[in-house]
Amino acid sequence: MNSSRKLRYAMVGGGRDAFIGAVHRKAAALDGQIELVAGALSANPDKARASGRDLFLADDRNHGSWQELLADELKRPAHERIDFVSIVTPNHLHFPVAQAFVDAGFHVVCDKPLVHTSAQALALVAAVQRQGTVFGVTHNYTGYPLVRQMREMVRSGAIGTIRKVIVEYHQGWLATAVEATNNKQAAWRMDPAQSGMAGAMGDIGSHAENLLTTVTGLEIEAICADLSAMGAGRTLDDDANMLLHLKGGVRGVLVASQICVGCENDLRLRVFGTEGTLDWSQENPNRLLHTPLNEAPRTLTRGGPGLCEAAIRASRLPSGHPEGFIEAFANIYLGVAADIRARLAGVAPDAIAADYPRVADGARGVRFIEKVLESSRSGQKWTALD
Repeated sequence: MNSSRKLRYAMVGGGRDAFIGAVHRKAAALDGQIELVAGALSANPDKARASGRDLFLADDRNHGSWQELLADELKRPAHERIDFVSIVTPNHLHFPVAQAFVDAGFHVVCDKPLVHTSAQALALVAAVQRQGTVFGVTHNYTGYPLVRQMREMVRSGAIGTIRKVIVEYHQGWLATAVEATNNKQAAWRMDPAQSGMAGAMGDIGSHAENLLTTVTGLEIEAICADLSAMGAGRTLDDDANMLLHLKGGVRGVLVASQICVGCENDLRLRVFGTEGTLDWSQENPNRLLHTPLNEAPRTLTRGGPGLCEAAIRASRLPSGHPEGFIEAFANIYLGVAADIRARLAGVAPDAIAADYPRVADGARGVRFIEKVLESSRSGQKWTALD
């Protein structure tokens, strides 16, 4: 493996007043393998450069636009260029930025949801296949150690055959019209031009779908969805409820809502099988409840005994020392870094180390959102995901 230096990356978006850009930077920096060397941190050139100065970027790599950033990187000798770009803009910029960097041969990490439409998603999938580049999508909840433990237990048959899956993601921060105030995060998420076709469904419902699919390994075959815009004047959904038919006759329920007063970041996944149940909550991520059939419940702890290799490797501290959101996010960056390092060294990546959501996962999520919207608008009870 090429371990003689840190991997270099650039960031597009994520400047002053942004939320998720700072999360990405902290996660990428956590394990000392990756360093930010360049950026175009805002759509406003002056704000972009000011944000870059805040982060001590060198003047010649602190750009006013992503186009300038890409042009500058292409002019540099290969040994100076970035290894990948991280895209943390509002959703409407994901596709043009990602497409341009992939076409130029750069590896990419992109926030979710991947893009606005399936046509864009499929174009990105084709571009990544054509270029042979790494493309990670930051569905960060799959980076939690006990989510990886849950995935292993489901797939190894620890709870028998899956019968039912329930995934719920409740937030309350959009219970009032905060987008009408000076809340940048709410304003762009409730703006169809920037957020895209969906509101809560795209913002957090995409995480719920990815978590369910990653853990169970099951394809969603049909849906019956009901989307609502509860907030006055909103055109995008802030509440989503649906029934799911999964492969093999498995039944499911998915809820994604941002108008639930009192809820903060209440993401929960339960998987019910013929031989037991698994129950994990993001707000208590260091515990996984396993209830075998006709036996007392058992609690597995992050860093504790009885965990699989993937869960062990995803932990940094001994049990009893809480790890959370940033660490899970960092595990996605570690997965991308492991894949890039393997390619630099000309070897196959270690499957456990290079564990992260790919561009195909992001594309599947976009297709799912489109079908949820189709189902919600339809008078039909069920909409097939064909």
